[in-house]
Parts: sequence; C-alpha cells; structure tokens
Amino acid sequence: MRLNLFLIFAACLLSVSAQDAPPPLDAASAVAEPAHNRNASAFIRVDRDAHKVRLQTGITTYAKEGITVDLIGAIHIADAKYYTQLNKEFTHYESLLFEMIGGGKLINDKADKAPDDAHDPMVNMLADIYGMLAKFLNLQIQKDGINYKAANFVHADLSLEEFTKLQLEKKESLLGFALQNAQNNPQPGTRQPNLQKLLTAMLAGNSNGMKLELVDTLGNAGDQVAAMTGQSVIIGDRNAKCLKVLSEQVTAGKRKIGIFYGAAHFPDMEKKMLKNGYRKTGHRWLTAWDIRNHRPAVQETK
Repeated sequence: MRLNLFLIFAACLLSVSAQDAPPPLDAASAVAEPAHNRNASAFIRVDRDAHKVRLQTGITTYAKEGITVDLIGAIHIADAKYYTQLNKEFTHYESLLFEMIGGGKLINDKADKAPDDAHDPMVNMLADIYGMLAKFLNLQIQKDGINYKAANFVHADLSLEEFTKLQLEKKESLLGFALQNAQNNPQPGTRQPNLQKLLTAMLAGNSNGMKLELVDTLGNAGDQVAAMTGQSVIIGDRNAKCLKVLSEQVTAGKRKIGIFYGAAHFPDMEKKMLKNGYRKTGHRWLTAWDIRNHRPAVQETK
C-alpha cells in the first residue's frame, strides 16, 4: 500500500508540474498532425506499436491577430534527448514563459542551474521524489535538462509567498491532491501498474520494465488531475498568473510566444485562450519516454 500511494502521488504530480511552428528538429522524436485534428487538445498521450511505447507531450499552436502562442507540455523527468530537443525548440520564441513556483529569482541571479522551486517542505519533498524516480527509471530531471539561463525565458508562475498564501486561503495542499487522486477511480480502459511486476523490475534495476508499468498511469493522469484541480491554486491560480504574463508580453510587442507548463494545466488554459479570441491552428507531439515494448500491441483508448 505504501508503494502504491508513492507511485500514485508521483504520477499525479508529474502530470501537474503539460503559430507556424518550426519544423521538427528531430523527425524521430516529433510527429506532426493536421491542424484540424479533433484530438489536438490532448496534451499528453501514450503511443505504442509492436516495438516501442512512447510517452509524448504536445506542442499546440494558437493564433490571434498576428500573434502565435504555443502550449508546450512538460513532464518533469524524461529522456535526456527530450530536454535537448526542447532547448532547441525554445530558441524559436521571442518569449518563453515557464512554470516554477518561486522561480522569479532566476531572472535576477542568473544561477548556473535552476534553483529549487521553493524552500517549502512539501515542494522539496516533491523534488526528492523526482530525484528518486529519475534514478530508478534512468531518466533526467527537467531542472537539470532545461537551460533556464536562456535570454528569452520569462517567469510566469506564482512566487512562493503567493502560492503559500493562496493555498492557506483555500485550505489546499499538494499532499491533499495526491491523496484525493489516489482515491479516485482511473479512467475506463486505463491500464494500471502491476505492483508485483513493478517491484520486481525495481529490485532488478530494470528501468525499462518500470517505465512500461508506469507509462499508462502518467499518460492518462493529466486529464484526471486537471479535472480534479481545475480551479484550485495548483492549476487555476497559476494559470491565471501565466495568462497575465502572456498578456504583458503581447502588450510589450512579442508576437511569437511559447508557454512551457505541465500538461495538466492546458485544458483550463486553452479554454481561457479560446474565450479570449485565440484559435487553434496546429498540433504535434514530442517523445519524452522512448521505451522498448516487450508486450503485444494494445489499441490506445480514445
């Protein structure tokens, strides 16, 4: 039960913290889709065939009056080549808005690495979970892979003080959301981890086997977390801050803007952008986890 709760907690929070787009820089890791695709608003997915299982995050493009905005999904631990690809993608934007609670100090101190999100015990515990998962799964941590020193990066998240104050006012907590998510039933058709196989793979140091057990949980957690937390501090208030910064960047004359946020933020963010006059014009996928598939191909649940 303790392991089960840890994995659900990790999966939940991994999903929380999702123009004329430049052509994919790596054809093996970016898959283009038609602009009219009805599934373009899926911001994270699992794609599988007989040989590979891929956890993918989307880049979804919106346009309004000569302005293009890309919603670029994030997952906080992934293959190193995924972050290398993102760093290349980010160079195409005049402004790249990024999420990081308390990350505004990056703009001032130009640290060599992204600092800890905050000195809040709960957030620091989350960072420890990311570190453990990355080690077990042979993946890289987002804060180690992304170049937060890039000149076009713009902080678009709450300060630690704002986040703490709003959570106290609304009587919310990250742990509370994880526990609530643990009690919710999974989406119909979602494959759940086999804990015996997962533990066996963990003890054997089989990172590929562990990823195969976890990938479907992560690939479907975004919608569940977004629905559960849509108007909360962790989603709603942070999205409001991000869209306020977006408006400021547009007012400042920026016309090509990227928003790099967890995929679970984007259903709410997209809804508000469409209401504000943006229209969706394109969508493509980047592969975050590229896993060897030792199971028979399974048809993806729509």
